[in-house]
Amino acid sequence: MANIIYIGYEFKVSPLQPAVEILIAELGYAGFESFVENETGVTAYIQKEEWQDTILDEVQILNSDEFEITYDFSEIEQTNWNAEWEKNFNPIVVDDICAVRAPFHEKFDTQYDIVIEPKMSFGTGHHETTHMMIQHILKNDFENKSVLDMGCGTGVLAILAEMKGAQPIDAIDYDNWCYLNSLENVERNNRKHITVLEGDANLLSGKLYDVIIANINRNILLQDMKTYLSCLNEDGMLFLSGFYNSDIPIIDAEVSKYGLKIQETLERNNWVALKYQ
Repeated sequence: MANIIYIGYEFKVSPLQPAVEILIAELGYAGFESFVENETGVTAYIQKEEWQDTILDEVQILNSDEFEITYDFSEIEQTNWNAEWEKNFNPIVVDDICAVRAPFHEKFDTQYDIVIEPKMSFGTGHHETTHMMIQHILKNDFENKSVLDMGCGTGVLAILAEMKGAQPIDAIDYDNWCYLNSLENVERNNRKHITVLEGDANLLSGKLYDVIIANINRNILLQDMKTYLSCLNEDGMLFLSGFYNSDIPIIDAEVSKYGLKIQETLERNNWVALKYQ
């Protein structure tokens, strides 16, 4: 794989909350793909080939009188990013049932123990959206259900779905690094029923699933919703996250066109994860 160059922005934010959450949401819409929160604000990353000098023009919070936000940016080599993840990656436990940890962490005494190599891929469990999607999976029946994990990141949600009895499972991400990382993590967790694919919604033609999981930014969800729902079996479950609670009306308006209704809403620091059926 070619060595990908990223642009890393160091944002210093005061006061931190809720400014950091709003900033991350707006940066996600602008095209930034990964974030590391810290004591002074957040570091945000975007691939150099996706970057332009007007990238922050639509980030409205930067012009808000409520918060003081300063930033600097520089090119980041892929290997530097890996070190950054390892430095910042702490294990998490979701609802005392599921642990997500790195290989260098000790094993937890939980029902589900997922080992994720903390590379560049989004989806270690630390972000609110991934955390809530784990909660949804833990609370629902996945036994012998076919599952799509769209925008799989590290593959953590697909891995948990198989641990809950799902099969077969497709885990798809357009990013080559996420694709390779998911392959590694599926093998690391000894999963046998997950097929990892590199690509986007164009790979879904002719496929059908009992459960679709999509933790992606709002714009991609809206763009590809018709394709997702054309692949959902009757009485299937749809789990969506990657957006703010203020985005629920526009997401729900799109999903409701296809006859699905919200069954449960989880919220964490203004991020939400929706269950539809």
